Amino acid sequence: MASRAETGLFDAATIADRWIAEYRAHAPSGDILAVGGQAEQAAWRAMFEELATHSGDALDHAAERAQRQADDIGTGFRIPGESEERPWPLSPIPLMLDEAGWHGIAEGIVQRAELMETVLSDLYGPARLVEQGYLPAALVTGSPYFLRPMVHIDPPGGYQVQFFAADLCRGPDGEWRVLADHMRAPVGAGYALENRIAVARALGGLQTRLNIERHAPFFAALRDGMAAVCRRADPRIALLTAGRYNPSYAEQAHLARYLGLLLVEGADLAVLDDHVYVRTIAGMKRIDALWRRLDPRLLDPLAFDSTSAIGVPGLADAMAAGNVVVSNAPGAGAIESNAFAAFLPKLALRLTGEELKLPNIATWWCGQPAECAYVRDNLDRLVIAPAFGASPLGLPGGAAMLGAALDTAQRAALLADMERRPEDYVGQEIVRLSTTPVVSGGALVPRPFMLRVFAARGADGEWVVLPGGFARISDHPDPRAAVMGEGSWSADVCIYGASAVEPVTLLPAPDDVRLRRNPGTLPSRVADNLFWLGRYLERGEALLSVIRVLLGNSIGADTGAALAAATVRRLIGLILSSGAATAPDTTRRTDLLAFARTALESETTNSVRHINAQARKIGDISRERLAADMVRLLEAPFPTKGGILDRAGTLQRRYAALAGLAGEHMARTDAWRFHDLGRRIERGMAVVQVARAFLDPQATTDDLSTLLDLADSQISYRQRYLTGMARVAVADLVVFDPGNPRSLAFQVEAIAAHLHALPVLSDDGLDEPQQAIAAELSALLKTARAVDLDLDRLNALDRHLAALSDAIAHRYFLQGAEPLRADGFTLA
Repeated sequence: MASRAETGLFDAATIADRWIAEYRAHAPSGDILAVGGQAEQAAWRAMFEELATHSGDALDHAAERAQRQADDIGTGFRIPGESEERPWPLSPIPLMLDEAGWHGIAEGIVQRAELMETVLSDLYGPARLVEQGYLPAALVTGSPYFLRPMVHIDPPGGYQVQFFAADLCRGPDGEWRVLADHMRAPVGAGYALENRIAVARALGGLQTRLNIERHAPFFAALRDGMAAVCRRADPRIALLTAGRYNPSYAEQAHLARYLGLLLVEGADLAVLDDHVYVRTIAGMKRIDALWRRLDPRLLDPLAFDSTSAIGVPGLADAMAAGNVVVSNAPGAGAIESNAFAAFLPKLALRLTGEELKLPNIATWWCGQPAECAYVRDNLDRLVIAPAFGASPLGLPGGAAMLGAALDTAQRAALLADMERRPEDYVGQEIVRLSTTPVVSGGALVPRPFMLRVFAARGADGEWVVLPGGFARISDHPDPRAAVMGEGSWSADVCIYGASAVEPVTLLPAPDDVRLRRNPGTLPSRVADNLFWLGRYLERGEALLSVIRVLLGNSIGADTGAALAAATVRRLIGLILSSGAATAPDTTRRTDLLAFARTALESETTNSVRHINAQARKIGDISRERLAADMVRLLEAPFPTKGGILDRAGTLQRRYAALAGLAGEHMARTDAWRFHDLGRRIERGMAVVQVARAFLDPQATTDDLSTLLDLADSQISYRQRYLTGMARVAVADLVVFDPGNPRSLAFQVEAIAAHLHALPVLSDDGLDEPQQAIAAELSALLKTARAVDLDLDRLNALDRHLAALSDAIAHRYFLQGAEPLRADGFTLA
């Protein structure tokens, strides 16, 4: 395989010409690469030259390179019903569109977005379109996304729609048409951004070589547009997500990080006096705008769906009072249905005086007798789809189906249900899609594609269209849109032109930067997650240490037990108290191995595997706060190779790497403090637990040596004491020595320092409860002597640590409907 250094421009050009020639030889009529003028062909050739320059003659290598870049960014998605994310499938070959052709698409998108705004303003206002017969009432009220509580509410800022998306298809004749509109919660702008970042890394020279339009101006306009309609000059804007199980959560986290928005869930928010606040570690902070990525029906259980557990009670009242901007306004999805598309062409003429610049695919709504008869008579020539998104009885699963593909039973069921509820169905023309090249089996093959395009309002209220969007490409050669489904690949969409593109970035100009060392608002939920991430990582490491000591010191390869039986029983007791395994039948080697294996890798609660899974879940929902390397380590699969000690060693090194990343790569912000607080409290509890197990007055040398192993303090002890094991000396080092980073005293001092650095709610100068408990615990350790350490004192220390953990949770974390007017809670 030729490397980039070995492949000069001439060789890359030769490879590109061969790829294109071989592809054109079998590309179907209307393929986007096979048609076009000289300028279009030159752009495709330049792109393939860049691909060959970076990947040589191996298309598979190009595909792997692009996918690796997407994986490094952390791009992922989740199929509904699945708990694990899948990698975002990225094609190494972007879709190339010239700026002249794109200009027409952008104009059509702007026209369409304005039309949607006009229609929605009427439907939730005077409703003249229904009154005058331009829209059937059933078309509006039949949509599950028409929200009656929003009628006659003027959305803050004056816009129903601030963010719009449309799915386009290109026919073999080159005409672009609209397959679907998206206003309810448009998905994909973050994927378009991530595709561009990944492709820019994989094809480094393409951006400047072809003057490709940049994405940053669009996202800057989107952010500025939301800020412009807020009442405060310096608004606080958040992206409202349904949480980690939302299929596009990874995209949402990436967008929030890129745009500098808070990523919040419904439980983070509260409404007080018709204003929306986010619960933070510093009290309640005002939210001025929400970019909503939550089903609108679940937004407010008081106004919409009363069963919603993820909404914000009172949010609709805050909107009605004009105190929070929600983009898009709840109810905007009422006109994105398949049925509504049948009326858009006439509405465009009625409301704008001109035809749609991007026509719809032909659609017949069966809620009208003549149209329903046409659909029944032409079933084999149409696609049959749900009218309003829900799954009617005649289309189980809710997917559109080719009428000609229905078997006898399916056809009978469909026609019967169309007779009962015709308004639930539409018929649509069968659309044939143009194709574009993708890499499959080491070769270029043509596959059908669709294009999702995005538009957002800028600060002046005018629409700005994202230059490109992203393409979805089918893995099936059948060019009919109904067969394509959601697609198997995604691709960047590059808009190229003759003029140089200004290198716009969302980063401000150096002279305009307002210096700050405060990283911003930390929501209580995020602090809670980071705290428990620290606790889980320490808990897993502590349990793993016990398992490793049990395996490494109590089971010799040939000689049997290396520790006294009483010490082995103490180690077993520590594992039993963790709940990771049930007691072994005996202390023979085979039973101990099975016991350790269960504690390490069983699927039961409290095993190391289970603890790792809990940490991974927190990593999934905290990715906007964690380094990419840390997220990768959390997501790494549980080791399966080698013996049990080898697997335990792999996990130990992983824990060490995670601790190193947290210690050396996390900025010393409040977010880091909560992560470290979790670690310190959990480590302190572990120290007390092992001290109770091994520091009784009858402790043997084996007991004391094992305690030093578990406290990772063997080297410190041997450097300090030359005379062998002494109970009081071990107790002082492990429990009371503030200079030992593994001791209880060290953990308590670190905890106290964190708590005094975190925000307080009042200015009276008095300690808050969590600070007072930490001070009391510190005093207990400073005034106690190792010689007096007994079980009662260890139990007292343990109770203080538990009380401290509870006080931290009560003060900083979400406590359901904790009093929003609690003394000192700042409303800002």
